Amino acid sequence: MLKKHPVRSILWLIGILLVVAVTVAVTVTCYRVWNGEPYPASDPDQVATRLKQEAQRVYDEVALPGPPDVSSRVETGTCYYRGLRSIAHMDEGRSDVRSFGLEWRVTDVPRNIARSGQERVRRRLEQEGWKLTSENVSDLGFRFERPDTDDMVDVDWYQPTGTLTVSVYAPCGKLPDGFDEYEWPESEWSPK
Repeated sequence: MLKKHPVRSILWLIGILLVVAVTVAVTVTCYRVWNGEPYPASDPDQVATRLKQEAQRVYDEVALPGPPDVSSRVETGTCYYRGLRSIAHMDEGRSDVRSFGLEWRVTDVPRNIARSGQERVRRRLEQEGWKLTSENVSDLGFRFERPDTDDMVDVDWYQPTGTLTVSVYAPCGKLPDGFDEYEWPESEWSPK
């Protein structure tokens, strides 16, 4: 009878540990299903610096006469809830998660100048390992994505106005506490 008692205790302990493990696994799974994949942490200043550097590189490579028309700011964009929670918050943006973008444009760019500038940008992006994700977004345009950061670069040309547009984007990221985009000093950009 003494031998059965320790075995029974061990079986009870194993049973309790198994119930706890299953409960934790179900809780984590349900949390993930409800909230979806979490957004990665983002440092807005580092993202802005990265986007401004890429916008400057593209501007230099395109080699257009005159300065571009720019929004002058790295702008933030809306990001949404993920998982089943997105159904409960349909079309409601999250205040703690933002995407980032910078755009510049030049009008009256002749097709041959726009095309040669685009080709220089395209060659460099391909050499650096960026992946082509779409072509002919505009009359003549393309989008590349950088695999390690998921940043995107669009270089488009629109024939009716001869407008060359360059957009540089960073994906959604969780903002640090206290971030205020209206008092964000790193957001300013102007080409050299």
